[in-house]
Amino acid sequence: MADELRLIQMSNVPTEEVRWLWYPYVPLGKLTIVQGDPGEGKTTLALAVIASLTRGEPLPDCAALPPMSVIYQTAEDGLADTIKPRLEAMGADCSRVFVIDESRKELSMLDKRLEKAIHETGARLVVLDPMQAYLGSDVDMHRANEIRPIMKRVAAMAERSGCAVILIGHMNKAHGLKAGYRGLGSIDFRAAARSVLLVGRTKDDPGVRVMAQDKNSLAPEGRSMSFALSEGGGFRWLGFCDATVDDVLGGMARTESKTARMEDALRELLEDGDGLPSDELAAYAESLGISERTLKIAKKNLGVVSERRGGKWYSMLLPQEGKGVSS
Repeated sequence: MADELRLIQMSNVPTEEVRWLWYPYVPLGKLTIVQGDPGEGKTTLALAVIASLTRGEPLPDCAALPPMSVIYQTAEDGLADTIKPRLEAMGADCSRVFVIDESRKELSMLDKRLEKAIHETGARLVVLDPMQAYLGSDVDMHRANEIRPIMKRVAAMAERSGCAVILIGHMNKAHGLKAGYRGLGSIDFRAAARSVLLVGRTKDDPGVRVMAQDKNSLAPEGRSMSFALSEGGGFRWLGFCDATVDDVLGGMARTESKTARMEDALRELLEDGDGLPSDELAAYAESLGISERTLKIAKKNLGVVSERRGGKWYSMLLPQEGKGVSS
């Protein structure tokens, strides 16, 4: 029976060591998120990692692994005119890179074909680019109650298969927030990931990209690494650097007001027009260190209005600013 009590005694749980695809950045059997603003090099970084793994060449500061198969799914770039030429430019063994055919049915994170493909190919890495495209058409990425069970099931699939899963995510437009709240969608994406990598440029040298680790639940956070891109899909590691997560975010956290930060966050969270529970918005603002007064000012500036649905208040963004009263 589903409600039958079953207890697990910790003394009977076998101890296991964490295995790594790339220590300490990408663990095997776990979820890793690579996020950044558009055009900052997230996909190129992922393809460079794929190229090295398929050739059996070591990733920076990591021992070489035998050549391995990889599954790469993209919803933004063409396979023939973009992805394959870039992989070839990086020297990837394309016979080891597999793509699940979505011509008849689009893939989602919960699609059984994903785990089946891992077993059939022996892949040690799956990349979904971007992760928001693989949630399913009826899923609201901002709602924790919808995202949490999906991420839990994907994490369970990764653990069963022993395959590393990299989810590539875009950042929201709320500049000035801490890195943990710049990921597009629910904070539950970040909560489910064991490692979060941030990709961006620094103000000192816009031609150089930096990968900084923003979260590591399994080991000490890794050092930041810099890399350079070139025309034609070229990629070159430049080595470790001193850049921090704040440096990669452009230092905006030091210059933008809390009201402006909250306005940007509200635009992002309420842009679909359906609204969110007002108490959830208040809790979100509190988690960012933003007062109730500042939240009310930001809502008033944007023309956010409130509506009661089934005994609960919801906040919505009007098409035109300045109309309506926030609660």
